[in-house]
Amino acid sequence: MKAFILERYGKNRELKLAEMALPQLRDDEVLVEVHAAGVNLLDAKIRNGEFKLILPYRLPIILGHDVAGVVVQAGPLAQRFKIGDEVYARVDDFRIGTFAEFVPVKESSLAHKPKGLTMEEAASIPLVGLTAWQALVEKAKLKEGQKVFIQAGSGGVGTFAIQLAKYLGASVATTTSSANVELVKGLGADVVIDYKTQNFEDVLRDYDVVLNSQDGTTLKKSLRVLKGGGEIISISISGPPAPEFGQKIAVPWLLKLVMRWLSSGVRRRARSLGLSYSFLFMNANGAQLQEITRLLEESVIRPVVDKVFPFDSTNEALAYVESGRAKGKVVIKLK
Repeated sequence: MKAFILERYGKNRELKLAEMALPQLRDDEVLVEVHAAGVNLLDAKIRNGEFKLILPYRLPIILGHDVAGVVVQAGPLAQRFKIGDEVYARVDDFRIGTFAEFVPVKESSLAHKPKGLTMEEAASIPLVGLTAWQALVEKAKLKEGQKVFIQAGSGGVGTFAIQLAKYLGASVATTTSSANVELVKGLGADVVIDYKTQNFEDVLRDYDVVLNSQDGTTLKKSLRVLKGGGEIISISISGPPAPEFGQKIAVPWLLKLVMRWLSSGVRRRARSLGLSYSFLFMNANGAQLQEITRLLEESVIRPVVDKVFPFDSTNEALAYVESGRAKGKVVIKLK
């Protein structure tokens, strides 16, 4: 099969198009013929080597975390999906590889593709959808009448999270550039702050939840907009990761100490203000993705796709995502 592989870590290093053997299928996996693959900033960060301590992949690897396609083979323990089913997923860590013609996916991480969506639209959803779901539904338990500040509203996670928060009955504030104000308002944002001309910490007050996707400086400023008992959830690696995250992914003890030290300042500051701080690195989850499917099929949430690149232009798609100019998601099309 054809695949884009990473041979060595390096900033802006191009992936190499190569001919690879079909991946070995585990008993609880299905083999998916890839029709479309979402492109995420996570792919660029892994390529750059920013995650090699947390996710120590053995090179060469095929990048890509989002997939939409068709089941062509199933392992003996995978019985919920049959050959020919249209499916989508955020594949599991250490089984990534959707920038290829075929990818194995654990059955428990897979869901049927939403009816009415194209393959490209479906491929845009899993990673950002699950990130927003796990942050706002699972962790924050966002309720009707609460206020949530979602940073970078025109980005991949932001465009999904705004819609999900509105569905949950929350009031939503977000940041974006003036060029994207109408986009985020159309998704449901109640308060829109132009980050180029306004300081959000001077405008927002008494928020229940902040979804932080930016740098450490923005994180510290975000503490000021929360009311007592409020919660800040960081999905940015510069968040920084909290000790609980290191425990969850079973990193070596020395790295756990580093995470504890890096996050000590923001955790201490949050406690002093009566706030809670946590770091979220989303995980693949087919059951949650099926809940998201329902919202997509009911048109409660709509995909926001900026550009679709042909498979041969995977490197260009990755560069476009890394530029920060994308409005919503970027997808590569194989079929």
